[in-house]
Amino acid sequence: MKTCCFIGHRNTKATPELRESLTNAVRRLITEKSVNQFLFGSKSRFDDLCQEVVKELREEYPNIKRVYVRMYYPELGEPYIGYILRDFEDTYMPERIENAGKASYVERNQEMINASDFCVFYYDEEYKPPLRKQSRRSLTSYQPKSGTKLAYEYAKQKKKEIINLYR
Repeated sequence: MKTCCFIGHRNTKATPELRESLTNAVRRLITEKSVNQFLFGSKSRFDDLCQEVVKELREEYPNIKRVYVRMYYPELGEPYIGYILRDFEDTYMPERIENAGKASYVERNQEMINASDFCVFYYDEEYKPPLRKQSRRSLTSYQPKSGTKLAYEYAKQKKKEIINLYR
């Protein structure tokens, strides 16, 4: 079984051109690289777009499997499992995420990269997340790191085959 994960900036614009590039990339992964499992996180428009595209392609390629990699709820109740399985064929939460706190996004992305043969990114090297305040009472701000940048660098370090759809 070959696996692909999707990681991109939270507020990616789902343009028709991006949708077409993504659809073509996923179709090539299925037909030329024998990818049949796709891992999804959450919390970004890019994740949503990837889920939509793979769902559509699943009608053409019913053997592909969509897996939601959770950051929360190590134990799921039946109603929530039913809710998730409306859009995915499987779900799991990596053990190391349970106590990761604020690093759970980074840990989840690394887990998805480790489990994948291919990584489809929407990564703009110039992107910077919005400035954040140190605390609610603080007057000073700081520049947070881009989770997508961290994941992209990690995938390169792990020598994964990367497809970056940013143009």
